[in-house]
Amino acid sequence: MSKQTDELVDEIDEIRERLASTVDELVVAVHPRSIAKRTLASVKARFVDENGAVRTEVVLPIVGGVAAVVVGAVVIRRIVR
Repeated sequence: MSKQTDELVDEIDEIRERLASTVDELVVAVHPRSIAKRTLASVKARFVDENGAVRTEVVLPIVGGVAAVVVGAVVIRRIVR
């Protein structure tokens, strides 16, 4: 084989390896367990800071909203009875 042919074969082999690596990365990225881990990490990051402390500026409004809905449901239920 000529030098040019050897270079082309080497280039094709490199491209094949890169494509195989990319396909492997895609398979991992779209696996349901990987998606669930990323989603859990995203949700956890929203409510807990890097040190593991609860982000009160995010949690308190949610707790307040839930409490308001519960109190509202109880009040409406007592009025209806």
